[in-house]
Amino acid sequence: MTTADEATKILLAESEIPRQWYNILADLPTPPPPVLHPGTLQPVGPDDLAPLFPMALIMQEVSTDRYIDIPDDVLDIYRLWRPSPLYRAHRLEKALGTPAKIFYKYEGVSPAGSHKPNTAVAQAYYNAQAGIRRLTTETGAGQWGTALAFACAQFGLDAEIWQVRASYDQKPYRKIMIETFGGTIHPSPSTLTAAGRAVLAQHPDSPGSLGIAISEAVEVAAQDPTTNYALGSVLNHVLLHQTVIGQEALAQFAQVGMAPDLIVGCTGGGSNFAGLAFPFLREKLAGRMDVTIRAVEPASCPSLTRGKYAYDFGDTAGMTPLMKMHTLGHDFIPDPIHAGGLRYHGMSPLVSHIYDSGLIEAVAKTQRECFEAGIQFARTEGIIPAPEPTHALAACIEEALRCKETGESKVILTALCGHGHLDLAAYGAYLAGELVDHELTSEQLSEFVADLPRVPASA
Repeated sequence: MTTADEATKILLAESEIPRQWYNILADLPTPPPPVLHPGTLQPVGPDDLAPLFPMALIMQEVSTDRYIDIPDDVLDIYRLWRPSPLYRAHRLEKALGTPAKIFYKYEGVSPAGSHKPNTAVAQAYYNAQAGIRRLTTETGAGQWGTALAFACAQFGLDAEIWQVRASYDQKPYRKIMIETFGGTIHPSPSTLTAAGRAVLAQHPDSPGSLGIAISEAVEVAAQDPTTNYALGSVLNHVLLHQTVIGQEALAQFAQVGMAPDLIVGCTGGGSNFAGLAFPFLREKLAGRMDVTIRAVEPASCPSLTRGKYAYDFGDTAGMTPLMKMHTLGHDFIPDPIHAGGLRYHGMSPLVSHIYDSGLIEAVAKTQRECFEAGIQFARTEGIIPAPEPTHALAACIEEALRCKETGESKVILTALCGHGHLDLAAYGAYLAGELVDHELTSEQLSEFVADLPRVPASA
């Protein structure tokens, strides 16, 4: 057996790709609040979701089965990059002078360069099986849009993507990558939808938001029976598909006879964080592991740490069902920070419920602290991380330096959910000293949550 002190990368054989997704709903002490129809305030049923999603994904969304089989056609595509490697960050540890052991599960080895294909491939498969010809979606930094374009190409589907304008302008090579995979991409807000035109009428220079882009993608999907909508985070079935990450990590730690003391994940909508953390939370809930799980979000978009736990729309125009989640309000327009994948106004209802239940922790980090961590990681470990996982890296480094003071040799695990090869403009801005930190004032937060939907406490 290779020991953890010797190994730099811990690999699994292709035959060890998980053959089932793990559903944490089966093991939670209490179920999360239901998703509500905005008109009736009653729990939504499958028929309410059918205009946007295939029935297979709707049933996964509400399933309480502990495990759901991964179709062979999905596994065949997973084999292009799964199992992903688990690395021990020896050089980062040495640079920090810490007794802590830092591990990172690297999802940047996927064709899209992030963790997003884990669910994009599954969603494209089920939609193709249902006879759908086109998928619409939103994207922030572009990782999700890239993943969906790649996945649609595998199953002969068209992909139409609305990218938040701020990221569309910041990351021009995302557009080229998406178009290379066969996708069509628009900046959001756009003039192609009523939702986009309404925003532009009031704010012609709007930088956009994920909520606005969702409204545009949902509007187009709802008008065409051959088109469905695909979401890259937030919903239960999306988090479910990402659990291949944590399941592999569990097997990799078992290979070296170790277990993490702390799991740290960047958190925007929740898919990367849940994918890593949920299989470990299963072990914790079963009493087989004592692990602290910490979510890290941007200080400029702090839905978990400063948002309100309440029912809200998932989009700006109010087209989606009402979900109980930690939210900054569906009208929230975030500062156009470079971590575009973490700029969503709400948090996954499932992650929100778990946080509200006290099962995980959450902290917020400023932009410059995160890029400082990303630079240190790149110069020691040789991988330029996407801006999103630099939030988790900043928290890992903070904990490792704390261990340096206390002498603890904690085992720290994070998910490096994507590389930053298409985010070099952001690193250029940081290196030039042009990045500024932005934190919301209490007055701004109060203003954004003032217009949340009125939902009786009994609902």
